[in-house]
Amino acid sequence: MDTVGTSNQTQQRSRQNGEETSLWSSGLGMKLEAVTPFLGKYRPFVGRCCQTCTPKSWESLFHRSTMDLGFCDAILVKEENTRFRGWLVRRLCYFLWSMEQHIPPCCDAPQKVMESTRVQKVISGRSPAGAGEGQVSSLVKKEVQRMLGHMQAPPRPFLLRLFSWAVLRFLNCLFLNVQLHQGHLKMVHKAAQAGSPIVLLSTHKSLLDGILLPFVLLSQGLGVLRVAWDPHACSPILRALLRKLGGLFLPLEANLSLDSSEGVLARAVVHAVVEQLLASRQPLLIFLEEPPGAQGPRLSALGQTWLGLVMQAVQVGAVPDAMLVPVAITYDLVPDAPCDTYHAVAPLGLWTGTLAVLRSLRGWHGRQVCVRVHLAQPFSLQEYTSNARSCWGSRQTLEQLLQPVVLGHSTVVPDTEKEQEWTPVTGPLLALKEEDQLLVRRLGCHILNASVASSAVMSTAIMSSLLLFKHQKGVFLSQLLREFSWLTEETLLRGFDVGFSGQLRCLVQHTLSLLRAHVAVLHVHRGDLLVVARPGPGLTHLARLSTELLPAFLSEAVGACAVRALLAGKVPPEGPWELQGVELLSQSELYRQVLLLLHLLPQDLLLLQPCQSSYCYCQEVLDRLIQCGLLVAEETPGSRLACDTGRQRLSSKLLWKPSGDFTDSDSDDFEEAGGRYFRLSQQSRCPDFFLFLCRLLSPQLKAFAHAAAFLSRGQLPDTESGYADQVLQFLQATAQEDGFFECADPRLAIRAVWTFRDLGVLQVTSSPAGPMLHLSPTFASWDNQKKLEQFIQQFICG
Repeated sequence: MDTVGTSNQTQQRSRQNGEETSLWSSGLGMKLEAVTPFLGKYRPFVGRCCQTCTPKSWESLFHRSTMDLGFCDAILVKEENTRFRGWLVRRLCYFLWSMEQHIPPCCDAPQKVMESTRVQKVISGRSPAGAGEGQVSSLVKKEVQRMLGHMQAPPRPFLLRLFSWAVLRFLNCLFLNVQLHQGHLKMVHKAAQAGSPIVLLSTHKSLLDGILLPFVLLSQGLGVLRVAWDPHACSPILRALLRKLGGLFLPLEANLSLDSSEGVLARAVVHAVVEQLLASRQPLLIFLEEPPGAQGPRLSALGQTWLGLVMQAVQVGAVPDAMLVPVAITYDLVPDAPCDTYHAVAPLGLWTGTLAVLRSLRGWHGRQVCVRVHLAQPFSLQEYTSNARSCWGSRQTLEQLLQPVVLGHSTVVPDTEKEQEWTPVTGPLLALKEEDQLLVRRLGCHILNASVASSAVMSTAIMSSLLLFKHQKGVFLSQLLREFSWLTEETLLRGFDVGFSGQLRCLVQHTLSLLRAHVAVLHVHRGDLLVVARPGPGLTHLARLSTELLPAFLSEAVGACAVRALLAGKVPPEGPWELQGVELLSQSELYRQVLLLLHLLPQDLLLLQPCQSSYCYCQEVLDRLIQCGLLVAEETPGSRLACDTGRQRLSSKLLWKPSGDFTDSDSDDFEEAGGRYFRLSQQSRCPDFFLFLCRLLSPQLKAFAHAAAFLSRGQLPDTESGYADQVLQFLQATAQEDGFFECADPRLAIRAVWTFRDLGVLQVTSSPAGPMLHLSPTFASWDNQKKLEQFIQQFICG
């Protein structure tokens, strides 16, 4: 993997980069040129839609020729991109290109909103109450116009072109490139030409996403993107500017109670606006994740609300169908991510936003950060809603599933799905039926899973994972080059794309230069260089970067931790690998441990497809462990050979498989599966790879274990946010003692609190000050607290 594409020479290097290059030259005995990471075209084609839920979309909106199209740099604008030529054009090409952008007319029709069935029904339902009917109608119309003015405004073409020019200059100063696959873009164009409106549902990594994505898609001919912004994240002046650029804002009255007259009117106006927007075929962008820095669930309540509005517009027949496009955006380093702590984002004003831009330009000068935008395969909303309901099964709470096992009252894990919904149902979703609310939640989780699965793994995520989970005490540069190549190949083999290419040595140098605030490169007397992560709170930042790699290895990581739990009571964890390989591992026991860990880990972390049953995922985990060589089948006396493919009798209870299980493997027979055994492979590479997989989940699991140990010290009752702060302070204090700063993260602390609440460890009671948490009577005893901690510790590998 010395080259994965073509590389380009960088521009002027900063003094710090020059010093680092000379340091590398002296260590390696050769001078290295800094090389710009450039995306090649020989990559896994990711982003296909779900074949189970949307089989027609899976076939119709894809052609193999799209896989051969390469990448384009959305912010690379030259003289050739304009209609003019000459030396002056080369200096003004950004401005000329922006002025030539085709902006289709976007006519917001307030009159159509006023005449919509929903709004007219609300108006006719208003009683005069002593006033004339005309007076009431006039007052209601003024109220509707006020709400429309809060929601949207007609986009201004000249302002859009001027803003595009400013954004283009800003992005070229801030980023090295913004790469977009032309094959993905072709699929979206094909879906748009079919006549259905396009709704893009994106991850949310940076505050710049709401500006970057509309610019990229406008430059690629998809028109003016209507962006659903969070009204609480922007000041009134900034909201007014964003509305003129195509922004949408949900009126505050839409979140009022169902019996509120203002809330009913606001929800009717919102529904009418969405229906009119989709009917005019204007593309809509919705962020499914919470804004960066927000201490809340991963799935955004606001994004879920907008998605529900789109789904209801299709259900009532305002438009025949809508094409949903999962979108992912990844950065080498997120520009506005705080390096030390996560905090609530204050409303952003026009002046504070300008200052933030200037700080970004100053702080990121010379960093050469790359960005990757991925558009997954579009799929039909109508097709999904008609097929998704057939995949629903029984569900139980986490307390019903895990608490008896944790306390030792039962050893049986119920074969049902976990009910865990952390995102609150607010706004217009409250008026939907419970079945439709569940459908919106499952659709949002499904799309977020597709977006994350199609995200490119950046070089900083690979480097952070190596330094944190494989070489915690440091690694020589010569070995780091081999490890970086190995982990990149393993990622590509699992069907995940990477957001870089170029010469291997230069890629590693580029990555270390981006992480220089958290990584030290030291001289040693042997002539090599030692690369080590700097101890301290900076490890928390590296741990956040490493989470981008987890989806590629999630199945293997869950399986490795499950194997670790099986061996915990049989073999000392510090024992030699050969001793652990002697133990036989039953398939039924492996399934049980995988199920327990799946129930324990939060859905926000796993992001499993709602159409996939837990049993199917257990089988996938076992298959992955066998494929990667960690487990080998063990033939026990009297058992059917693992390689015997002869016809076998199925148990009567499995002649009809559960919905969602489409496998036809021999493992469907539970009666024989329980008698199959496996051993840990004795290959030389297996011990290190096994520990690496276990450690990928260690930050979350250790945060759970420390939170369990903190139960006897916590000051309860307290609010959820107050108790999460207590847990975070304990995690930080523990990190100061043992040096494990990876779990000292506010996001992990709040996940631990919410998981313990769902598990029945913490209970919620009402009080005049709001909901309060207190310790449940069951876990008030020290013995049960210790059982909980031991249950979590069995999955952690030291």
